[in-house]
Order: sequence, then structure tokens, then C-alpha cells
Amino acid sequence: MARAGWQTCGVIGEHRYALRATWTGDRGTGTSGYRDYDRSVTLSVDGKPDVAASSDKPFRGDPSKWNPEDLLLGALSECHLLSYLHACVGAGVVVVAYTDDASGTMTEDGRGGGAFTEVVLRPTVTIADESMRDAATAAHAQARDWCFIANSVNFPVRHEPTILVAG
Repeated sequence: MARAGWQTCGVIGEHRYALRATWTGDRGTGTSGYRDYDRSVTLSVDGKPDVAASSDKPFRGDPSKWNPEDLLLGALSECHLLSYLHACVGAGVVVVAYTDDASGTMTEDGRGGGAFTEVVLRPTVTIADESMRDAATAAHAQARDWCFIANSVNFPVRHEPTILVAG
């Protein structure tokens, strides 16, 4: 089993992450043919619920399970959300609600591979007071700079925020 999700290393500010990915799709003949196996995978990290995963439906996967593309989009969205909330605290912005309708585009290369070409995050943020609107908008730029996941990908991650005021 994998160790806890992260570990501080000897280098200041360096963290390591571990998980176990277990293929659970053997139908009795292994990978004897492209159509002869299931794409089911279980992702495990000690102390956390397992994630039932598969490939995306166009790649013979189970559409009821998380696929790598979903997980990448989710990681980008959640990282921006958490970085944004942190930036808002520093800017004196009180966030009372946050949702993100994120989308991503992946293009196949015709050789069996492909890559994401863009992700668009569309956060709708509700703040406590109108006087916080400018700082709430500016906090998205700080969150973009702080997001570990967005800083790790080689495609654009755009932001189209909407700021609402509670009440």
C-alpha cells in the first residue's frame, strides 16, 4: 500500500506523494487482445477512500468511473480553488460560496497518444460585501501564480471568474 499522501523531505519545501494504482480489469485472459480486458483501476492512498477509475469511454473505459482526464481537470480546479481561498484571506476578502464549472480540451494526435491543449476554469465566487469585489477579482491572479498543479502542466489554464455579492 502507498504511504500517506505526502511526506516532507530533507529539502525545505519539497514534498513527495505516493499512491498505488491497481489494475482490476483482468477478465481471465489478461491482455491477450485489445478487447479482452477491462480498463478498471483502483487508486489507493493510505488513510483515504479508494477511487474507482477507468479509461474514458472512447477508449473502452467505464463512463461511471473517474478517468485520468477527469482527475487532471479536477486537480486543476481544486488547486485553483484552494489557492484562491488562501489569496482571499490575505486580501481581506470574505468568500461565502465558490463553485467552478471547469472544462478541458484534449486532442488525439493520430498515433495513439494526445495531449490537453487547454483548460478553462469558470469559478463563480460569492463574496460578503461589494467593497471586496476588486480584491476578489485580483485574487485569481495570485491563485494562478500559487497553484502547484497549474504550474506543472504545459498547456494554458485560463480563468473566467464571476464575482457575486451575498444577499
